[in-house]
Amino acid sequence: MTDDIASLRAAHERLKLLYQVSNVIHSTLDPEQALQLIIQEAVRLMRASSGSLALINPNNRLLEIQASAGLPSSAPDLKLRLGQGVTGWVARTGKPARVGDVRHDPRYVMLQRDVRSELAVPLEVMGEVRGVLNVDSRNTDAFSQSDQELLEELATQAAKVIQNTWLFAQSRLKARLLETLVSVSRSINSALHVDEALQLITREACTLMEARMCSLLMVDTARQWLDLRASSGAGPAYRDKPRLSVDESFMGIVVRRKKPMQLENVQTSALYQNVEMARQEGLVSLLSAPLIFGGQSTGTLNVYAGEPRSFSNEEVHILTALTELSVIAIEKARLYERVVDVEEQLRQNEKLSALGLLAAEVAHEIRNPLTVMKMLYHSLRLDFSPGDPRVQDDIILREKMDQLNKIVEQILDFARGSEPKLSAVNLNQLLNDLALLIRHKLRNQEIHFVRRLAPVLPEIMADGTQLAQAFLNLTLNAVEAMPQGGTLTISTRAVTLPRREQKPTHVLIEFRDTGQGMTQEERQQRHSSLLRSAKHKGTGLGLAIVSRVVETHRGKIRILSRPGKGTAITVTLPV
Repeated sequence: MTDDIASLRAAHERLKLLYQVSNVIHSTLDPEQALQLIIQEAVRLMRASSGSLALINPNNRLLEIQASAGLPSSAPDLKLRLGQGVTGWVARTGKPARVGDVRHDPRYVMLQRDVRSELAVPLEVMGEVRGVLNVDSRNTDAFSQSDQELLEELATQAAKVIQNTWLFAQSRLKARLLETLVSVSRSINSALHVDEALQLITREACTLMEARMCSLLMVDTARQWLDLRASSGAGPAYRDKPRLSVDESFMGIVVRRKKPMQLENVQTSALYQNVEMARQEGLVSLLSAPLIFGGQSTGTLNVYAGEPRSFSNEEVHILTALTELSVIAIEKARLYERVVDVEEQLRQNEKLSALGLLAAEVAHEIRNPLTVMKMLYHSLRLDFSPGDPRVQDDIILREKMDQLNKIVEQILDFARGSEPKLSAVNLNQLLNDLALLIRHKLRNQEIHFVRRLAPVLPEIMADGTQLAQAFLNLTLNAVEAMPQGGTLTISTRAVTLPRREQKPTHVLIEFRDTGQGMTQEERQQRHSSLLRSAKHKGTGLGLAIVSRVVETHRGKIRILSRPGKGTAITVTLPV
């Protein structure tokens, strides 16, 4: 009876102690602070002289002391292999060890000379040994079976705390990574040129993944080689390394498999091609993720660490998300460069069209006085005697006038060849395509673009290519009139002219800007002749081309403009 009461009292005291310890070690979610509290409470609870908490490093599988009490300052430098020392034996077997006198135990690794007893129990997280809780005493046989049971129960509590702090730390890391990823996406999507986007991607990846170096490789057009396009933190040895084969390199495997892959140590891996370069640059662990666009791998984004590191699933997911954003940014930059190129080509086409129209007008201007000259020349009836040297001059003069007239006719025939090729055209679709083409230019010049297109608009018979060029000219003219930004509004509607008709007879397309506007003289000059354009910037022929296109489509163009109040140009085309 007395023994039972003593046993119950001991159990109650043990539960009371565990409850107190549990409250202490559960008081924080900071991993380092939690581990330190655990070992301090273990030493106090066991009445030990010192103690340590060692965890298994997943990268090198070594036991490393993460928290200690009563040990020398050099203790954290001690690293044990699984099976080495009493602590290593516990970690490998998953069983507790109670040593009454360490001097007689061959497993013991001396850290302090005055230690006599040691008690070590495993720390299991989700059924897997992740570390060892260890206490020491200067007395022999200092720990009893009940002490061992109590420390095992404490280890169970500690394992839960460790797991919770790890989960919290991972959640906090994931939140930080996601927050940074959002910021990174804004940064890389702001780039308008491919090389600029690539450089931003590698720099932001380095920061996001806390890496020593990041690089971006792109597959060449023949899909045989991977070329270095951008890097951050790379030294000359990496930047000058040979290009990699898609078929024979580690990055090539990533490209072909279309999945992220990692190497624990590129300095020793047989899969890595540039081992000597890695040693020179101090590169150790590698995580490589493919850049995938349209179902095809276009390159790899590579993250290097300067120490052995096992990249977590969260880090792999974050890098994968970054590659997806990067691909979008790269394609956006490429499209922008293409738009710029297309715009330049359209500008060149505008100049060629203008030159054609200019040549036609010049031909008209030349033909009129030439006709008068020919008429007057024939009316002179110049008859020279056969031996007169002026006979040959007369022949040459007539031949040259005929030749000049033929050149004028050829120019006019060429100009007549630009008659429109009519087909059914949806004007709203034409304007939507135009909006897609010019959106970057409008955004760069801070121009607000408004479309007010009639939901139901009849199709017209027209040359879609010529109308697209005319509308583009009107849009670019409006943009040039708003160098400090403004608003461009394009609207369409169907009208009935004359009113007695039952169905719409015409379609109106209006281009309205808030730009500098034009004087009456400028409007007249711009609309009247290619030879008298008053435009100060560009070719000065855009509106003349528009007028010519509208006229060939049996339409009309009207300009309303006031200096400083903007311009409204309305094109009316028959249905």
